[in-house]
Amino acid sequence: MTNVVLTSQTKLRPGVRLLLAVAGVVGLALLITARGLEPDPRGYGTHEQLGLTPCFFQAKTGYVCPACGTTTAWAHLLRGEIGQAASANLGGTLLCLATLCIVPWLLVVALIGRWLGIHPSWPPLLVIGTAWLGVTLLDWLRRWVLG
Repeated sequence: MTNVVLTSQTKLRPGVRLLLAVAGVVGLALLITARGLEPDPRGYGTHEQLGLTPCFFQAKTGYVCPACGTTTAWAHLLRGEIGQAASANLGGTLLCLATLCIVPWLLVVALIGRWLGIHPSWPPLLVIGTAWLGVTLLDWLRRWVLG
């Protein structure tokens, strides 16, 4: 079995295009939903406006979990409140920024059926994901220690 390298001239399979389109639409829906939420002044809990339950970890321990404040960060960032977003959850803020960048790219690639600019591969994605996880955990430690 040989590996095929996709070039900008190679058409993407319909299933890949569909997957990219679905991912783009889901990302867009998340951005629109987060923009419609009012950031919770506590710095976490904004997701409760969607009918979701409070964080189990926070309710049982009194401490925020690594994900606490992510929805709040998105709601702040999408209002241009970068400082409040980073304060609520830095990892969530970075995730929202990545989503803002990648959603248009996903939709365009799905539409034209060819990779545009970059060709995703696992090594860089793993490095980016590991760096994001590190930032998220360090920020969690900061929020845990500083309250």
